[in-house]
Amino acid sequence: MPSLIDLVLEGRNIQQHHPWPRVVVDAQIWQFAASELAYGRWTLVGLWGEPSTVHMAIMDGDATAVVSLDCPDRVYPCVAKHHPPALRLERAINDLFGLSAQGLPDARPWLDHNRWGVRSPLGNRIDAPATTSPYRFLPTEGDGLHQIAVGPVHAGIIEPGHFRFTASGETVVRLEQRLGYTHKGIEGLMRGAGIERAAQLAGRVSGDSTVAYAYAFSKAAEAALQLQVPDRAVWLRALLAELERLANHLGDIGAICNDASFGLMQAHCNVLREDILRAANTAFGHRLMRDVIVPGGLVRDLDEEGKASIAAVLDNLHVRFPALIELYDNTASLQDRTVDTGIVTTALAKQYGAGGYVGRASGRTFDARRAPGYPPYGDLRFEVPVLDDGDVNARVWIRIREVEQSLSLVRQIMERLPGGPSNVPIAAVAGAREGMALVEGFRGDILVWLRLDGGRVDRCHLRDPSWFQWPLLEAAIENNIVADFPLCNKSFNCSYSGQDL
Repeated sequence: MPSLIDLVLEGRNIQQHHPWPRVVVDAQIWQFAASELAYGRWTLVGLWGEPSTVHMAIMDGDATAVVSLDCPDRVYPCVAKHHPPALRLERAINDLFGLSAQGLPDARPWLDHNRWGVRSPLGNRIDAPATTSPYRFLPTEGDGLHQIAVGPVHAGIIEPGHFRFTASGETVVRLEQRLGYTHKGIEGLMRGAGIERAAQLAGRVSGDSTVAYAYAFSKAAEAALQLQVPDRAVWLRALLAELERLANHLGDIGAICNDASFGLMQAHCNVLREDILRAANTAFGHRLMRDVIVPGGLVRDLDEEGKASIAAVLDNLHVRFPALIELYDNTASLQDRTVDTGIVTTALAKQYGAGGYVGRASGRTFDARRAPGYPPYGDLRFEVPVLDDGDVNARVWIRIREVEQSLSLVRQIMERLPGGPSNVPIAAVAGAREGMALVEGFRGDILVWLRLDGGRVDRCHLRDPSWFQWPLLEAAIENNIVADFPLCNKSFNCSYSGQDL
C-alpha cells in the first residue's frame, strides 16, 4: 500500500508550510486517506476547516503530513463515514464554517447550541435568530430502560457538560455526551490578532494546560517564521511543561481517590500540588505559569531564588510521594473501586489515536516528546510508561509513573540548564507562512496549526487531546454502574473548554 510520503508526492505542495508537509489533494486522494485511517494503517491527528477548505493532519509511523481539499461547493467527502473518530470534528466544521461532509452519519450540531444568533460564523456568516429547539439525543430501545440526565451544571466547581445516561436498573446501557457549553470563539478571536495577543489566547484554551498550549502555539509560530529559539529557552520551556504535568497529575490522582471515597489521598496530593504551584509562582511569577512562554522564547528567566524553590519541591516530593503510592496500592477499598472499572480496550485506543494517560493505559505507546519529538527531550533520559489493562486503576498508575518520570526530567533540566539569552525578537515577515506543532501536554498531544500573514494570524486551529478521549469515556462506562461514572469521568479528566474551543 502507498505510504503517507507517497500520498504527499501526489498532491500540490505548499512551500511555506513547516515543519511537516502540507499538500492540496483531490477528492479521490482525500477518500483514500480516509480509508487508510479506517483500516488502522494511519492515525488521525486533526481535522479542521476554513471557509472553503478542509484540512486533515495524519500520522503514518514517524511521518506526519497535512492533506487539504478545496471545496468551493461547500461539500466534501465524509471521513467519519469510514473513521468514527472524525465525527465530532466534522460536526464542528459544519457549525463553524458551514462545510458539509457528504454522508455524515450524524449531522446534528455539535458546538452550535442555537444561541449564537448566527450560522457558520467563521465561513459565509448567516444571521439567524437564537432558538431553544431541543437537542435530539439518540434513541434507545429495550424493556425496563430509563434515562438519567446529568448536567450541564454539576455539583462541584467544574466546567459544564451534559451527560444523558440510559440505564437498566443501575447498569449503564448507553452514555451520550453533549458538550459545547464553554465555546469561546477562540478561532474567531485569533483572526487578525498579533502574534503576542494570539499566544495569550492560545494559553487560555484550557486553563490547566496553559503552558502546553502556549508552548505548542509558539512552536507553530516559530516553525512558520523559521525562527531559531535560544537553547536556554528550549530547556526552560521543557521545565515549565514538566512542572505543569506534575501539578496536574498529582491533582488528578487525589481527585480520583476522592471519587472512590478516599479523601485522605486527595488531601495529601493537594498539599504536594500546592507546593508545586507556589514554587512555580516564585520561579516564573504565576502559579499556573501563564503567559510565560511566547513565540521567540520566554518573557521571564529563571533566577537563583526560582531554582532554589523548585529544588526544595523536588526534595519534598522524593520523600513524600513514595508513601502515597504505597497508600494507594495497599488500600483494598480503593482497588475494589478502580480495578476492572471503566475499561478502554487497546483496539479503541488505537482507533481513536488516544493520547496521554488514556491511550498509554490501554497499550498505546505514543508520546509526542518521543515521536515526532522535539528538543530538548532527545537529550534527556525518560521512559514512557504503558499498561494494557485500560481501567481506572491503569490510568492512575500511568499518572503515578509519569510523576516519577517528570521528577527525573526536572532534575536533569535543572542540572544541565544552559546559559545565554531566553528569547529572541520576532520580526514581521511579508507574505503568508504556515506552521504547526505537536506538544505533549499532561492529557496528551496538543496540535496547533496556523497561518501568519504580515505578522498577524490569518487562521489558527488548536486541537485538544480531549477530542479523541471524550468518545472513549462513553464506551468505558457501558456495563458499569451509574455510581462509577464520577470515578470513570475523573480518571479521564477530559477538558470541556479545550474541546469546546
